[in-house]
Amino acid sequence: MGDEQYLTYDGAQTLRKELERLKGPERDELAKRLRSAIQMGDLSENADYHAAKEHQAFLEGKIQELEYLLKNAVIIEEMDNHKGIVTIGSQVTIQEEDYPPETYFLVGQKEADPKNGRISNESPFGAALLGGKEGEEVIAETPGGQVHLRILKIF
Repeated sequence: MGDEQYLTYDGAQTLRKELERLKGPERDELAKRLRSAIQMGDLSENADYHAAKEHQAFLEGKIQELEYLLKNAVIIEEMDNHKGIVTIGSQVTIQEEDYPPETYFLVGQKEADPKNGRISNESPFGAALLGGKEGEEVIAETPGGQVHLRILKIF
């Protein structure tokens, strides 16, 4: 995996809004906390000051992470037809052996949310599905062993 991160358009927009919030109101509030703590005097024993400095380090790290992620993001398109092949951005219905069919949206790692049907292209299921076609059976290598999945529909 290179520096690229896959994001949907909506996912990138959400991250841009979060970055804007962190760089604006969040930084402003932290600056107020720091000023207030500094005005209390003796910084060596000032718990409020040390807590604010730790929060500042975390905040700046998060800002750098989001800026890097957005700079290197590859925006995936949600298309109706992926030419019959599972790609990042595909919605795919699969069936594992005799279990009921399940539908997943294949996204990048940062947007993965399996409980809500969004699986990462780097997950065992996602990696196995990539490049698959309707009607094919693929094998996902999971920590619990191999799982056979039939691709029922790609949309």
